[in-house]
Amino acid sequence: MREQRRAEEAAASIVLEHVRVEVDGRAILDDVSLDLTARRIAVIGANGSGKSTFARVLDGLVVPTAGTAVVHGLDVVRDTRELRRRVGFVFTDPDAQILMPTPAEDLALSLRGLPRAEVDRRVRETLAVHRLEAHADVPASSLSGGQKQLLALAAVLVTEPRLLVADEPTTLLDRRNARRIAELLMAQEAQVVVATHDLDLAARCDLAVLFEGGRAVAVGHPDAVIDEYCRVSA
Repeated sequence: MREQRRAEEAAASIVLEHVRVEVDGRAILDDVSLDLTARRIAVIGANGSGKSTFARVLDGLVVPTAGTAVVHGLDVVRDTRELRRRVGFVFTDPDAQILMPTPAEDLALSLRGLPRAEVDRRVRETLAVHRLEAHADVPASSLSGGQKQLLALAAVLVTEPRLLVADEPTTLLDRRNARRIAELLMAQEAQVVVATHDLDLAARCDLAVLFEGGRAVAVGHPDAVIDEYCRVSA
C-alpha cells in the first residue's frame, strides 16, 4: 500500500529544482524549487510576478534557462512530445486557442488521429456536457466570451489530460461565467494547476503558491498564502 501511494504521488508530482527563465537577459523566474503533489494547486501573485511563466514551464511552452523541471515523471525539455499528450493548457484569451471555424471542428481537431466514428461521438458528447450543442456548427467567432472559454476548456478536456494547467482562465469573464469555469476546473479528476487573480478560486484549492519577483516566496494552505499575498501587496 505504501509503495502504491508513493508511485501515485510520483505520477502526479511537479518537481522544479533551481529553475531560472531568462528573456533578453532578464530573469522572469529565478531559482524556483518546488515539489508539488496536491490535486488542486493555485498559483497567485501580482502581474509580472512569474506565475504565468511558471504555468507555461509545466507544458513545455517555456524552456528553463537553467535548472530542471519534471512533470508527472517527464522532463519538460527532453520529453516535450509526451508531456504535451499528458498536460492540457488553457490560455487566458480563448481566441488564442480556438483554431477551427466552428466548435465541432475545434473539438474534432483535438481528437485527430482517432477513428472518425469515435471522434464524432466524443464531439457530440462534449458539446452536450458543456451546453454548446446548439452552437456546434456556428462560427466560433460569434460565441460569447463565456462560451468561447468553455469551448477552449472543452477542447483540452476532451483529450483527457492527466494534468490541466489554466493560466488566468476567468480574467476576461463576467462573474457568472467565471464561476462556471471555476466549478468546471474544481470538478476535474485530473490534477489542476491554475494561475489566477481570483482569490475566491484560489481559496478552493488544496495548495497555493505565491510568486513575487520571479520567485516562489510562499507555499502552503491557500488561506495562509492568500493572507501573505494580501499583506505584501497592501
